[in-house]
Amino acid sequence: MEKGVSAVQVFDSWGGMLSPEDYQEFSWKYINQIVEALSPLTHVVVFGKGCWFALEEMTLSKVSALGVDWTIRPEYARVLTNHTMTLQGNFDPARLHSTPETIKKMVNEMINRFGKDRYIANLGHGILPNIPLENAEAFIRAVVDWKAN
Repeated sequence: MEKGVSAVQVFDSWGGMLSPEDYQEFSWKYINQIVEALSPLTHVVVFGKGCWFALEEMTLSKVSALGVDWTIRPEYARVLTNHTMTLQGNFDPARLHSTPETIKKMVNEMINRFGKDRYIANLGHGILPNIPLENAEAFIRAVVDWKAN
């Protein structure tokens, strides 16, 4: 943090495999300790894959933003976070196997559904290793083009 970090992202790629109760006990309470420790120092983004059931509680914490995956509709993520939280995501990484033209269309739809405020366009999880470079570039170009218009 002392060297200029603007934000830290905490990933929980397996949290959605737990029941809501087990997630609270075995994952979120520890992630929240990290959030509590880091939030005075920098922005903290939390991404819990498949953890849409915890979005309401996460919103009550000191997180700066929440990452969401493709298993939740953007509109519902907004409702669960009371329209007050910056959201990041939720493009399905497998969709990057589409054509660049289709990727652009899907990216525009995703951004329009989230809305331009309090939103960070991103994948809904990590990029797959077999994604063609030109398709990853198409995703980035689509976001940049959307912002420019």
